[in-house]
Order: sequence, then C-alpha cells, then structure tokens
Amino acid sequence: MNEALAPAQDSGFANSEHVFPVRVYYEDTDAGGVVYYANYFKYAERARTEMMRELGVESSRLMQGDGVLLAVRQCSAEYHRPARLDDQLEIRTRLLEVGGASLKAEQRVTRGSTDLVSLHLKLACVTMAGKPARLPKDLRASLENIRNPNKQG
Repeated sequence: MNEALAPAQDSGFANSEHVFPVRVYYEDTDAGGVVYYANYFKYAERARTEMMRELGVESSRLMQGDGVLLAVRQCSAEYHRPARLDDQLEIRTRLLEVGGASLKAEQRVTRGSTDLVSLHLKLACVTMAGKPARLPKDLRASLENIRNPNKQG
C-alpha cells in the first residue's frame, strides 16, 4: 500500500458520515509543498474503499462474488484552500442518494474544521464487462443504512 495514502489513524463512521484520516507526505506535494490537485482524487478513492470495507464489502469480493463494481460516472471538484506538507487531513464521505443502480456522494477534504476540497460524485454499478447493473440487495441495504442511520426497516 502506498504509504502516502495510508490512514494515519483508524477510519470510521460518525453518524451518517464516514471519516478517513490521511497525512500529507512529501510525494503528495509540488515543489512548493502544496498537495498536487489530482492527489485529492486518490485520497477520496481510498476513503470510499475503506468505507465499503467497513460495511463488509471489499471491492474484490464485489467483483468476484457479485460480478459487479462501482465506477465513477461523474465527479466535480471545488478547491477552496490548499493542503500542505505534513497536514493531517480527513476525507468525509456522505451518501446523498442510493438508487437501484447508482449512488450520489459528497466527499469533503478537511483540515480541522476547514473545508479544503469539495467533491460531488455519481457512482454507477456495472458488470465486469462495463454494462449497467443493479446494486446487490445487501450492498444497497447497507448503503441506505449509513445514508439514513435513524430509518428503521
């Protein structure tokens, strides 16, 4: 695993939001010690992967067992402030919608209480051949539970 993207401490859920900590390393930055813009996408991908793992859904099991994967269909990023070398960051993931074959999520990269980057994503469930597929029922139920933890059913 790339040390730069390894969690600095355990990740986990805080209510309906998943929190993934990461430290900024030298290799993440440009010559001025500022995080290179594309590395935020790597941090966000790692955070989503760990969120799914904490739900008991590893990407390899989803691909091998269900024959599907979640692919990014749309992603937009708004950069508010830069992260710098040695910063301790948190990637905060919140599910906005869970549909039959897709989901929408918001991810925020924060340093303390300051938002640095806001990402808005749409993920699509597809077969290994890249064709649209329904979310597996157990995965959809788990995603709905974290989107709305107070909902019974």
